Amino acid sequence: MLRKRKKKIVVNNNIQKDYEYYLIEPSGRNFHDSFQPDLSPRQMLSLGVFGGYYFFGCKEEFPKSWFKGVRVISFKNPNLNYFKISASQSLKVWQDKGWIHPDDPKGWFQWYARYYMGRRHADDERQIKRWRAFRRHLKAVEKNCKKGDHSCRPKQRQALLHWAYDSRKI
Repeated sequence: MLRKRKKKIVVNNNIQKDYEYYLIEPSGRNFHDSFQPDLSPRQMLSLGVFGGYYFFGCKEEFPKSWFKGVRVISFKNPNLNYFKISASQSLKVWQDKGWIHPDDPKGWFQWYARYYMGRRHADDERQIKRWRAFRRHLKAVEKNCKKGDHSCRPKQRQALLHWAYDSRKI
């Protein structure tokens, strides 16, 4: 029997203290069959998501290559987003709705970044269901916008980028 190699990650930043997890899969591989995102975390960051603010103060656990050419700033700036529009709800809204797992206090994208790196977690199934449910927004853009017309539904398109759906291809 082949044993999977584990790499221990210890997180100490302004969001989490002494949080530990293990990378048990190769980065970017061995995803659940029903989870096939269009974009990697690196691609999402390079396109412009979350106004440059998402990983402020907590990017050290992630590969430096993800942040090459990416501005991480202390305030949200929608002009850094691909569609130059804010499409985010506040973290407080996410917390109030119960969408945040305590192990990923910044939300879905933090979960995805860790999943992409190789962490597998008890919350994976719920997060993958949430990702699949968001696909309805991709269908709405496809139905209502002409291919290549990126001025159509820019807020919805930006939100899709936040969920690793590549709305630029529509």
